[in-house]
Amino acid sequence: MAFNFHIDPDIRKAETLPASFYKDPAVFEALKEQVFYKGWQWLGDTSLIALPQSVYPFVLLDGFLTEPMVLTKDNQEDIHLLSNVCTHRGNLVALHPGKAKKLSCFYHGRRFDLAGTFEHMPEFDQTEEFPRPCDNLHRFPLKQYGPFLFGGLEPSFDLQEVFDRMNERVGFLPLNDFKFDPTLSKDFLVHAHWALYCDNYLEGFHIPFVHQGLNEVLDYGSYQTVCYEHCNLQIGYTDEATEVFELPEGHIDYGKKVAAYYYWVFPNMMFNFYPWGCSVNVVKPISAERTKVSFLSYVWDPSKLNKGAGAQLEKVEREDEFVVENVHNGLRSKFYKAGRFSPTREQGVHHFHRLLADFLNRA
Repeated sequence: MAFNFHIDPDIRKAETLPASFYKDPAVFEALKEQVFYKGWQWLGDTSLIALPQSVYPFVLLDGFLTEPMVLTKDNQEDIHLLSNVCTHRGNLVALHPGKAKKLSCFYHGRRFDLAGTFEHMPEFDQTEEFPRPCDNLHRFPLKQYGPFLFGGLEPSFDLQEVFDRMNERVGFLPLNDFKFDPTLSKDFLVHAHWALYCDNYLEGFHIPFVHQGLNEVLDYGSYQTVCYEHCNLQIGYTDEATEVFELPEGHIDYGKKVAAYYYWVFPNMMFNFYPWGCSVNVVKPISAERTKVSFLSYVWDPSKLNKGAGAQLEKVEREDEFVVENVHNGLRSKFYKAGRFSPTREQGVHHFHRLLADFLNRA
């Protein structure tokens, strides 16, 4: 289904997406096929399949995309992202994470190797033209950035372009030394449309008004947004004697006091790099009025936790939720149609709205 949303490329002239974008059930359904199916999604990290002959079944964005998948690592230590649906009668193949030499369907005994290739099926000797390529498990695109894993259903862009942009500033960090800390990770339920949460993340305009503590750490006047093709970056500088990155010589920001790099990746992922490590935020639609946001903390230097821009993340999150939920309630008004962008402060939101309009307008 194609739409006709228009976001002027000139931010000085542009209007935001209309209120109907956030309220129309047809738009919400179209976002699945035309945005989320065409983008990339966070899967987790390599610890999920740490050893050869490992399998990890899961459901991608359960309740929204609801796609059964399984991560595998074979004896050659190659990682695969496969459909977890048997090509015989649609049964789930892998039910539990753990060790497995093969993927075997317990319903009728169809067997696959850990790369998803069909190997055996009892009682099919008389079946003609069997097996065919469609009898293999479907293989999904898989990308890796340090220990982080990403999958796509039918992605329309190469995620490597995003990694290349991130490497320009955080490539010096030893990502493979970052360790997941479940005690610092949490899910939040936000009573608002998922895109409103992204809208809020994509601008520092609200920081002085909403986040008093964060505003005391960041230098609002020098806050910077850089837009790329399918991602953008907000750079938080500081004048305070607080935690900043130790940037190597030759770094694009060498000599500057950088407290945080905030990367957003279309459509719903955030990677917040602090001197202590990385906070990954995944925005998961549930309905047009409910969103789950997963905060996943990967710690590199524990001595720098709770300092600088990377401190009190849950407090900042609660402040953001309060604002986003009020915006969601405000959009119920029949009299609000659309807004305008601040050319100096809302470049990221403008970028997001242009991408959404472009993807939804494609027939």
